Amino acid sequence: MSDPQKKAGPEGTTSAESAEAHTVVNEHTVVQHPSSPVVTPDDFKAAFRNHPAGVAVITADAGDGPVALTATSVFSVSVAPPLLVFSISELSSSSPTIRRADTVVVHLLGADQLDIAKLGATSGIDRFADTSIWARLPTGEPYFPAAHAWIRGRIVNRMEAGGSTVVAVQALQTHAPDPGAAEADASQAHPLVYHNRTWHRLDEGSKIQ
Repeated sequence: MSDPQKKAGPEGTTSAESAEAHTVVNEHTVVQHPSSPVVTPDDFKAAFRNHPAGVAVITADAGDGPVALTATSVFSVSVAPPLLVFSISELSSSSPTIRRADTVVVHLLGADQLDIAKLGATSGIDRFADTSIWARLPTGEPYFPAAHAWIRGRIVNRMEAGGSTVVAVQALQTHAPDPGAAEADASQAHPLVYHNRTWHRLDEGSKIQ
C-alpha cells in the first residue's frame, strides 16, 4: 500500500453460477466456489476500517532520483535476522523505484512527524522540493532526519500479491532515541496511528488499564 487512503485489497472476481472463480496469487491458484459470496474491495476495506495501524514513510533511490511514500503496512517478522515487511501498491508513483532499489529507509513516525506522513501520502507533488527536511545517508539513501526512528535495510525478497508488491527487508542500520532519553520512554512517546481514514496520536490518555 502506498498511501493510507488507498489500502490494497484483493480484487473481486465474478463468474457464472456453474463455474468456479480463480485468482492467482504468487503462482498459486485460489479457488472460490460459486456458493461463496464475492468479497469486494469495499467489503475488504470496511473490515479493516476499525483496525488501526502505525504510520511509516519509506524512501529509496534506484539511481534516478529519490522517492517517498507513506505506508501503514510495515511490520516486523523476525529479530534474528532482523526482517521487516511492507506492501506497495502498483498505483503509487513511487512503486517502480522501490521495486528496482537495492536498499530502502523505513521511517517509523511519531505524531510530531505528521507533516512527513502527509508529505509521503500526497500525490502530484515534489516530495523532496524542501531540501531542509531531508538529506542523504553516507550510503546514499534519502532520509528524513526528523523521524522518531528509522531503519535502513536491503530488499531481500519481493512477492506480487494482487495489485500490490510485498517487500521483505533485512535491517542493516537502525536509528532510535538513545536509551535514557525522554524520547525513548514509551510512557512519553506519542506514536502516529492511522485509523478510519484519520490520523491519531497515542498518549497516556489512550491507555487501557
